[in-house]
Amino acid sequence: MSRLRTALVLLGLVLALGLANHAIWSKQKVVESGHAVLLPLRPVDPRSLMQGDYMTLALAREALPLKAAELPRRGFVILGLDDQGIGRFLRIDDGLALAPNELRVGYKRIGRFSTAEISYGADSFFFQEGDAGLYAEARYAVLHVDADGGTVLVGLADAERRRIVKPAP
Repeated sequence: MSRLRTALVLLGLVLALGLANHAIWSKQKVVESGHAVLLPLRPVDPRSLMQGDYMTLALAREALPLKAAELPRRGFVILGLDDQGIGRFLRIDDGLALAPNELRVGYKRIGRFSTAEISYGADSFFFQEGDAGLYAEARYAVLHVDADGGTVLVGLADAERRRIVKPAP
């Protein structure tokens, strides 16, 4: 019985580590080959007692044609990209072919009823305490989007759309 228990624990550990590594590999693939999109940041108090310093994406709370609670639990929205690579909400995915300046981005509905919100997988950018001054000029989030609508938030950019990078110590 002890050998079976040990084998089951090891199998569970291998499975958990395998799933975690697969998730990391998938996100890394999006970072390396995803389409870069700039999303406007929404001004917020950049401090949370529990979470520390952060910025919130404007797209996360952008007005939708329907109330969030009326949307399916998971789905896609279409973002329009302007000539500077800035993404704006256009519509809920209607299954039509995308125009050259459009991207499909996955969402997930969080909560129910009047408190429901839409999450695009990368709603906030957290940074080290004391770095608020470095990110104070941030106006855009830099998001990489893959062909399947998956997203990874890779950084912030200033008003000139230049990526903000923390200087090496």
